[in-house]
Amino acid sequence: MKIDNTYIEGLLVITPKVFEDERGYFFETYNQSLFNHKTGLNVNFVQDNESKSSYGTLRGLHYQRGKFAQAKLVRVLSGTVLDIAVDIRINSETYGKYFAIELSSSNKKQLFIPRGFAHGFVVLSDEAVFAYKCDNYYNKESEGGIIYNDPVINIDWIIPADDFILSQKDKENPLLGKHLSFN
Repeated sequence: MKIDNTYIEGLLVITPKVFEDERGYFFETYNQSLFNHKTGLNVNFVQDNESKSSYGTLRGLHYQRGKFAQAKLVRVLSGTVLDIAVDIRINSETYGKYFAIELSSSNKKQLFIPRGFAHGFVVLSDEAVFAYKCDNYYNKESEGGIIYNDPVINIDWIIPADDFILSQKDKENPLLGKHLSFN
């Protein structure tokens, strides 16, 4: 696996080594020993989640705070999404900045998102199946969110806002400055 740093400390783009032949392909989606060795981290993923969404579905920007904060390793099983991670670590030099990457079943890239980030994605293909590993269990009382169109963060979601399909909760998330800080 190849691991690339991003301009935001802690966010890592992981590109697996894919073996292809006339039968199709094979690749290791995750190897804890190799991940820990290559990143210098010791992450213990305890929960796997999966969602299926149609074009224009925007999920986010979500995070867990306090003792239920989560690091995530995300990837797309089918289709294509624009994946977004927003740094909400108050003392970070990149607080309020976002990183965007296209994740797809074709490029097989993954994004490691450490604790201290809000996360979201929008589906660019007709449909997408999205999977993520979490290093902590979900806790309803610890969830937080930031509105997807926060003018300070100013995310370019690539597709027209008229195409967005949002949950009521995601339509009502507060602005970055209005949410309880991650720290």
